[in-house]
Amino acid sequence: MAERNREVEWPTLALIGAVYLSWGLATTVLADLWMPLAFAVLVLSLVLHSSLQHEVLHGHPFRSRLLNEALMFLPLGLAYPYGRFRDLHLEHHRDERLTDPYDDPESNFLDPAVWAALPRWRQRLLRINNTLAGRMLVGPAMGVLSFIGSDMRAILAGDRAIARDWALHVAGLVLVALWLGYTGFPWAIYLPAAYAGLAILKIRTFLEHRAHELARGRSVIVERGGLLPFLFLNNNLHCVHHTRPNVAWYRLPQLFREGREAYLKRNDSYYYASYAQIFRSHLLKAKDPVPHPMMRQK
Repeated sequence: MAERNREVEWPTLALIGAVYLSWGLATTVLADLWMPLAFAVLVLSLVLHSSLQHEVLHGHPFRSRLLNEALMFLPLGLAYPYGRFRDLHLEHHRDERLTDPYDDPESNFLDPAVWAALPRWRQRLLRINNTLAGRMLVGPAMGVLSFIGSDMRAILAGDRAIARDWALHVAGLVLVALWLGYTGFPWAIYLPAAYAGLAILKIRTFLEHRAHELARGRSVIVERGGLLPFLFLNNNLHCVHHTRPNVAWYRLPQLFREGREAYLKRNDSYYYASYAQIFRSHLLKAKDPVPHPMMRQK
């Protein structure tokens, strides 16, 4: 199957339109109708918006990067500048470095030496964060604070590219704030919705990679999951995505069906039947240790 066979990927473009429409309705009509409904639609819109940003950085729905990023740079989820997400995620796609605490910017592992030097309260917090419940409850706050701190240090050290991405982010936040001010949608509802969106996204990232001696064995397959695979735009089939990163989200299930056994062999059977299985196994029980199990403490 070709990586791309259309000038415009209409399913992705239509979904982008639907997400902005649902976000707009949630902050206007639905908020006037019934706030709990507005909150639920807003959360789902924010999750899908983040998943679509992931599609855009991989070159969808247009061949033009400028057009793609113009569609999706607005920070509806508030926390992360699109440019930083793009650059760090593309760096993450160097599969030979997946899960490395230093070379994979999306790794949840620490160098064992770093882990051993941490105060006990922080080790305890990181252990909580390594359960699914902890990842959803405290993980978004920990991730955002760590990310902002790291980027601010880089900006103070003179990194102009990161400063530019944050400047664009702030400009986007101003636009979001102007919209919420115009509609009267309360920040007291929007901020928890944004946090809830990040919490749902943590379900996807919780175990999508594991420590494994072979790079090809580090990316998971989660075969089913109700609404979640759609919200994650089929990134539950994460081994397929890392094998064919430029394939559009709506083609991934067919690729998996056609090569199911090959993908499971490729990733050394790193497989869950459903997200329900993950909740049962790891809601309160960590899947992995915090220190990388394949790195030796010096």
